[in-house]
Amino acid sequence: MKISELSRRTGVPVASIKYFRRQGLLPAGRATAATLAEYGEEHAQRLRLIKALTTLGGLSIAATREVLGAVDQAHSSEGALGAVSYALPVPMATQSAAGPEEEAGAEAEAGAAAGAEVAELLTALDWRAPDTSPHVQGLTSALKELRRLDARYAPGELAAYARLAESVAHLDLERAAGTEDPVALAERAVIVFAICAPVFELLRRLAQENQVRRRVADEPDRAGRPRTGPDRAVTA
Repeated sequence: MKISELSRRTGVPVASIKYFRRQGLLPAGRATAATLAEYGEEHAQRLRLIKALTTLGGLSIAATREVLGAVDQAHSSEGALGAVSYALPVPMATQSAAGPEEEAGAEAEAGAAAGAEVAELLTALDWRAPDTSPHVQGLTSALKELRRLDARYAPGELAAYARLAESVAHLDLERAAGTEDPVALAERAVIVFAICAPVFELLRRLAQENQVRRRVADEPDRAGRPRTGPDRAVTA
């Protein structure tokens, strides 16, 4: 296919295709003339991945180049998933600014305690993740911030959330089952990480809203009457 058809099929403007090619993200097409080239399905697939990484994933051109290089060198589907997972932005709590010496000491103590909590959690769950994992570091930072706000999880609560997350992760990977091509799998991974994660968070918030409304409905009003009934509606 010509570059114009490639553009139509992928929704990527011709100028962007040429830019990605100059940046080394997209292989050159097969030359058919001095200024013409033919492109194949592999180019369309590669463009979809580039678009997913830069648009959905929000990665820079440099970061996208690194991910593509890792995907190209991946010898398994797990390697492709790992490359995408480590490249995308890691959700984590905003770190508080360091203050005077005594505050800096308290920050260090809170960080050490949070790190120990994460390590204990991973051991209890038998999860395989090195200390260098950005997700381990992100969780440590988040728990440190919760400690600073005196809003830490009670014993056992974090593990309960982690078991629910494990079930979701299992469902996520099931969606990628049967996809052996690293590029196609990487594209699916970006979609799962960048789009399905917000979908899950919205489902969680809807579940919370449902719980709040049900609890409000079960509470009596000031006159001692149920808040719901044939002629009443929950207004919370």
